[in-house]
Amino acid sequence: MASARNTPFTHSNNTRPSPAILLGALGVVFGDIGTSPLYAIKVSLAGFPVLDQAHVLGVLSLLFWLLTLVVSLKYVVCIMRADNQGEGGILALMELAIGKLQGGKRWACITFGIIGAALFYGDSIITPAISVLSAIEGLGIVSHRLDAWIVPVSIGVLASLFAIQSRGTGAMGKLFGPIMLTWFLVIGLLGLWRTIQTPEVLQALNPWWAWQFIHTAPWEVFLLLGAIVLAITGAETLYVDMGHFGRRAIRLAWFGLVMPALVLAYFGQGALLLQNPGAIKNPFFLLAPNAALLALVVLATLATVIASQAVIAGAFSITRQAVQLGYWPRMQIEHTSASTEGQIYLPQVNLLLFMAVMVLILGFGSSERLAHAYGFAVTGTMLMTSLLAFMVLPRQGSGYRRGVWFAVLTLFLTIDLLLFSSNALKIPQGGWLPLGIGMAVFTLMMTWKRGRERLHQALAEEHHTLDEFMHNLEAFPPTRVPGTAVFMSMFYGTVPPALLHNLKHNKILHEQVLFLTVQTARVPYVPFQERYDIQHVGRDSWQVRATWGFKQEPNVPQMLEQLAQDMPELNLDPLQVSFFLSRQTILVLRKLPPWARLQRRIFAFMARNATRSTRFYKIPPNRVVEMGMQQEV
Repeated sequence: MASARNTPFTHSNNTRPSPAILLGALGVVFGDIGTSPLYAIKVSLAGFPVLDQAHVLGVLSLLFWLLTLVVSLKYVVCIMRADNQGEGGILALMELAIGKLQGGKRWACITFGIIGAALFYGDSIITPAISVLSAIEGLGIVSHRLDAWIVPVSIGVLASLFAIQSRGTGAMGKLFGPIMLTWFLVIGLLGLWRTIQTPEVLQALNPWWAWQFIHTAPWEVFLLLGAIVLAITGAETLYVDMGHFGRRAIRLAWFGLVMPALVLAYFGQGALLLQNPGAIKNPFFLLAPNAALLALVVLATLATVIASQAVIAGAFSITRQAVQLGYWPRMQIEHTSASTEGQIYLPQVNLLLFMAVMVLILGFGSSERLAHAYGFAVTGTMLMTSLLAFMVLPRQGSGYRRGVWFAVLTLFLTIDLLLFSSNALKIPQGGWLPLGIGMAVFTLMMTWKRGRERLHQALAEEHHTLDEFMHNLEAFPPTRVPGTAVFMSMFYGTVPPALLHNLKHNKILHEQVLFLTVQTARVPYVPFQERYDIQHVGRDSWQVRATWGFKQEPNVPQMLEQLAQDMPELNLDPLQVSFFLSRQTILVLRKLPPWARLQRRIFAFMARNATRSTRFYKIPPNRVVEMGMQQEV
């Protein structure tokens, strides 16, 4: 039987979501975009020497129509149609696009997907820092004597959050939904209260104000897009988490509560600024009456912790997908829940994220300064998503529908290019940070991918056909010993080096032999009943191809249990099974150009520090025999 761990929790896109699913979506999906009102209006309007009605209504109108076009139309209505067996996200979309293309176009898809994933790590570092800082900055509104505590309290909150990752968030996760429900209701009601006091702010719903703003100062508005885009950060998360809650749940939550609450929160801040331009020092917290200010700071802190938890979990998830797809070395992955597939913990990733977030808070010191670094990573990932969508969505229709898709996606791509290019101008002010992180991660991921391909090519040239080898072996059979040997093979249908070393040095072969190759499919989940295929290759010898989806973790002992149930003639008693693996030591050729030699040294370093295959495949270490070998690349 399949364990609960290998059974994904995926809500059907065709069934009506339950209240529990909707509440869960509020707690997981909308944390990032839901906390944007803390800083988006402040950063967007802080640069104007004098705030007048045209500025406030122009920015609000731009913000509202960006929310409508980018989040509602692009992601919620259109991009969510590009699902890979119900799963979303940049890597799932990349694999979907690769499956529909051939030749050189596949490399274009891989490049777009890896760039998007690399920039996501930048987002995962900046989001916790800017979100928590912006919430704790509310202490300065309560009393200026608390200003000196903003950075220390922010560090303490985030340090606690990263410290509890190894314990899992299952218990806290049950509180996430109610807290975020309270958050959206509170910010919506506060915004409504201020809007009722100054109803002329509703004029910003008219796109004429946005057009007039653009027409009057096109270059200034172009520069301003780099700040307004802060209101749509987190839109990618809606697509990433589609597999957990279903398309309908996310759409219902967005249109039914989240978008109305966000619009009211933004318009309420605009109404406040029309009445009192001096409130620009922190228009979000000044929405609340003085008596409720401290309570709002506490609620905002909880909401930003939830938003930070969502992107940390997203970094864990995207790393696991990258490992499974061969773009990242094997890493230690721990499950923090026995029943939920998605609750995982990666110690190395958690430590690196924590160190990077601490450096950001100490280095930048305020959410306003961090805002210059934020938009670049977000808009870069959005741009890559649009480019990949061009390769997927038009293929779902024909005739005029394909033409409609191209027209709609061209609109989205144009908006993304404007947003990205505006944020690119902020590289000297802080955009260099996500750019540098993205370039470093992209280089490492592509180095690992190409290094694996070179290693596979070098090994493949030395391999012999398994059928022919086993046939020849029967002419001069070695001594057979009791038990079953499982030889892990990198290439299906070829002789694994561990077998050659075993015959050369030990001159024996077990009574039963399995040649096992583990592969990753281009789909997120492979059904349990389709986990393996088996073929007889000689006397008491079989070759097995086991396949897991890119959102599943290989579990070789579990697969052997399934195989033993299906084929009782196989002796797969755990005490009778020995695993034989090859462990390559990578040697770098000296006669190479400096850049090529550096790349291969990086690959060799990554290979040395990868998690051992026995641990990654859940193989008991006391049943493993490793054969060392050296390989030049």
